Amino acid sequence: MRGFASYFRAHYLDRTFKGLYHANAFDLAILIPYFIILVVLASYGVHRYVLVYLYYRHSKNRTLAPAGTFTELPRVTVQLPIYNEEFVIERLVEAVCRLDYPREKLDIQVLDDSSDETVAVAGAVVERYAALGHNITYHHRSNREGFKAGALREGLKSAQGEFIAIFDADFMPSEDWLLRVVHHFTDPAIGMVQTRWTHMNRHYSFLTEVESILLDGHFVLEHGARARSNVFFNFNGTAGMWRRRAIEDAGGWEHDTLTEDTDLSYRSQLVGWQFRYLQDVECPAEVPIEMTAFKTQQARWAKGLIQVAKKTLPKVMRSRVPLRVKLEAWFHLTANISYPLMVALSVLLLPAMIIRFYQGWLGVMLIDFPLFMASTFSISSFYLVSQKELFPQNWKRTFLYLPFLMAMGIGLTVTNTRAVVEALLGIQSSFKRTPKYRVESRSDRARAAKYRRRLGWVPWVELLIGCYFVAAINYAVQNDNYFTVPFLIIFVVGYWYTGLMSLLQGRFERLRLLGENPSKTSPVGV
Repeated sequence: MRGFASYFRAHYLDRTFKGLYHANAFDLAILIPYFIILVVLASYGVHRYVLVYLYYRHSKNRTLAPAGTFTELPRVTVQLPIYNEEFVIERLVEAVCRLDYPREKLDIQVLDDSSDETVAVAGAVVERYAALGHNITYHHRSNREGFKAGALREGLKSAQGEFIAIFDADFMPSEDWLLRVVHHFTDPAIGMVQTRWTHMNRHYSFLTEVESILLDGHFVLEHGARARSNVFFNFNGTAGMWRRRAIEDAGGWEHDTLTEDTDLSYRSQLVGWQFRYLQDVECPAEVPIEMTAFKTQQARWAKGLIQVAKKTLPKVMRSRVPLRVKLEAWFHLTANISYPLMVALSVLLLPAMIIRFYQGWLGVMLIDFPLFMASTFSISSFYLVSQKELFPQNWKRTFLYLPFLMAMGIGLTVTNTRAVVEALLGIQSSFKRTPKYRVESRSDRARAAKYRRRLGWVPWVELLIGCYFVAAINYAVQNDNYFTVPFLIIFVVGYWYTGLMSLLQGRFERLRLLGENPSKTSPVGV
């Protein structure tokens, strides 16, 4: 009330009570794990800065043109693994059949593990395009053994191609995709080529905007930096092409992890195969339009990477690859350990804030603040750089999304912590697919009720943790500790947004559609 100068003198320059506080055993029991967690999280934050540095430091190594071209195009098999994809399978098959490649050298396999109407829809689509002269075959399994990895392994038995391209159900490769990729295999050392995902429903909702920015960070900076600096990186399960021999040399597809793509990638690179990343070759796809679908996807990736870390990291560390390759593999495969650490930090934050308040502001500014900035603000710079690379004309609009990007990452901690703990404990779970609804623009209606999933108790825990941080904000305001309030608000927004969106999904879709067309009276079910 007396102005900022008076506030600063009273709270940071007054030494009247200096020396009265002494730490006790309880304080140390809170502060020691608090600082250990901050240091570990800060190390992963610094690693994001390192990736940005490597991306620009090795910019000359960016893969553009292939080393040569085939005088005679090789035979290619396109595999389309699907499971209950009723709404998108026809679009996928149509896009693949439009690929610009000699028909006599292109085989298409629809690998269907579906248990619903997709079986009839996919069978009819394959039959129609086969009648038009395309070499397309339909393979249906009823047992779903090995999930996606099992379907790919089974399809490989009858595949005729020397090279294997793979597309998930929601992808739409451009007509020239095969020709832009296949010539990179003129280098006999190349085992896999990955292309960049783009997002056809990016502007469908606020959620899809944030998801798209998150994925852009992965496909620009993570893949870009790793590929340019010649360390291991992974196939993303779709929108890529394999040399068949590279799959076989690595032992083939295995289904003991939920990220069979990353598992095979590391095994293949360990036996000597090289990978290429084509940042300029795009392949459009849908991002999840519902919070629970997004959480399910992220949890599957988080659990799968920890499973791959347990399975493969010891082999990487014992191998003869350079130390920098081993370090990058460590940070890549163990990054999701940050989620349980974030949950622990959330619990410790309020008591640690109380203790540090009594210890004085100097320690907070010199120790806590730099660690917190390294842990959190590396995220914002990471995604700003990726958007600037992709959209140099309007990348600054990303600033509007930065608080929500950070909040979204915080909001995923409960779901992903559960997944990481299950992986660490060796608890197996089925491959939970990400539902796709053929939603490309705001005018499309999501037929989401059919494949909608629930997350049980998780949203309620997220709301409860959000309330805990409201209490932390109240404490900070009462003690005039206003500098921490913006950070605490991000925690509240993150937990409440993910929790409420999970509980209320479908109702927002209903309200949006009713607003656009009041005559629509049949809402998407909840």
